[in-house]
Amino acid sequence: MVDSMDSARRAEVFIVSGGTGAAGRLVLDTLLAQFPGHGAHVTTWTLVRSAEQVRDVLLAAAQKDALVLHGLVDANLRGLLVQQATELGVEIYDLFGDLLARLRRRLGQVPMAEPGRYRLLRQDYYERIEAIEFSIDHDDSQNLATIRDAEIVLVGVSRSGKTPLSMYLAMHGWKVANVSFIPGVPWPSELDSVDKSRVLGLLIDREQLLAHRRRRSAEVGLTGMTSYSSEESLFAELEALRAALAAHRLGYIDVTEKPIESTAQEVIQRITRALGDSARRR
Repeated sequence: MVDSMDSARRAEVFIVSGGTGAAGRLVLDTLLAQFPGHGAHVTTWTLVRSAEQVRDVLLAAAQKDALVLHGLVDANLRGLLVQQATELGVEIYDLFGDLLARLRRRLGQVPMAEPGRYRLLRQDYYERIEAIEFSIDHDDSQNLATIRDAEIVLVGVSRSGKTPLSMYLAMHGWKVANVSFIPGVPWPSELDSVDKSRVLGLLIDREQLLAHRRRRSAEVGLTGMTSYSSEESLFAELEALRAALAAHRLGYIDVTEKPIESTAQEVIQRITRALGDSARRR
């Protein structure tokens, strides 16, 4: 059960689904957009596939005087929900039942009534979306508490290409976290919870890194020599990263002068070679 859309006015709406409820939520959000400041509080009940679950939903709806929108594809559960809603005085609306019946007549085919079938057919798409969301949430040392859920973790100094590489890998369905290495800042203890085979350092030629840093400094209006863009400090950073990777027995990839596609391929090869079929958390 997932709650969202808190508001001062407590107009209660339940979405009931045998799957994730994403389709019903999309329909509802499309309509609610026509009611600025509507104040609705939406509760999504997912994976509703038994009589007991139907009863629980309707009892909660009766208690809160909620409007129940349902997209149950199982005809028996749909019938049960209608019957019990009538008994409890709960207002319900069938999002897909009438259309399902019309399609059955038009197509001359009995629907499979399998919850979550659309998501199953588009599994690759949804996995890519989840990977992108994960990688955005775990960019630049964010949300280290859940870094153990990453399929790939990249560690590198600033401007070594961690974020673009993470996003490229995410577009191919990999859940990637990246961690900024800063000399003098303690090594994140959360990294110890990640399989070492999933963690790779990114090394880069000092001259190329220097060019990236100076370009970035110009973009943000920094003038003059700073520790961020001096050769000496860059050399120290890269040496400190090498030492840290060695101390934690972690592998690395040199990204110098490599297009992002070939670097990504090298990362994937390293991870899959080490972990085989378990490389993807599916």
